Amino acid sequence: MRNILVTGSVDGIGRRAAAQLIAAGHQVVLHARNEERAAVAKTALPAAAGIAVGDLRSIEETGALARSLAAFGRFDTIVHNAGIARLDAPERELTGDGLESTFQVNVLAPYLLTALLAQPERLVFVSSAMAADGVVDLADLQYDTRPWNGVEVYSTSKLLDLMLAVAVARRWPGTLSNAVDPGWVRTRMGGDAAPTSPDDAARAQVRLAVGTDADVLVSGHYFSQREWRPSLSSMDPALLDELLARCGELTGVQLPEDASRQHLDG
Repeated sequence: MRNILVTGSVDGIGRRAAAQLIAAGHQVVLHARNEERAAVAKTALPAAAGIAVGDLRSIEETGALARSLAAFGRFDTIVHNAGIARLDAPERELTGDGLESTFQVNVLAPYLLTALLAQPERLVFVSSAMAADGVVDLADLQYDTRPWNGVEVYSTSKLLDLMLAVAVARRWPGTLSNAVDPGWVRTRMGGDAAPTSPDDAARAQVRLAVGTDADVLVSGHYFSQREWRPSLSSMDPALLDELLARCGELTGVQLPEDASRQHLDG
């Protein structure tokens, strides 16, 4: 049995991934952004080990969320499933922290939780095939100066999630850190015409979270059924390190050194 956190697990792919993990006998902690949604999750998944509440649109609440999650002990696996998509939004939306909301929820929040929680054995960052249309500019991560385009902004956030997975894999050799594209899924965002069921998409997350096949016991990889793969330039080590540094500056929290390496050094 493994101790697992799945963020954004009230509905959609996250809830189905949590349900599959619980059915397999794992201890699963759910996450909701508010108490009302937490009640929905508790009803849907009564066998969950617990549920933590925190709005990822807030650095303060994300920090409080991390502190409350400490009560469940060290997680073996963290699945960063939570995310938002404002594809048709006509303009930027700023959070109470003054940050662009898609970037804060999809990129900055998983970084902050990763940095604040005890280093797990596995990290799963949920990316998307739309990452292929992402445009990385670390000097303008939040589209302060670039023209606003909701689809591009979401695509960029998913490319940044992929980059985070690889960046953390480089920084933490003791953790298997990977990104997964769940596919075009029949959810509120994907629509009824999408070819992939939420349960099948969830299985892709579960496989990375607890799978024992050799092909998932790797780190710094992008798992997708589609042919696109990130460019070598976006995976440049200097760029990945700069992304971590920028996230550290924006949150005030630096990613700790690799715990397994510290143990060996001690």
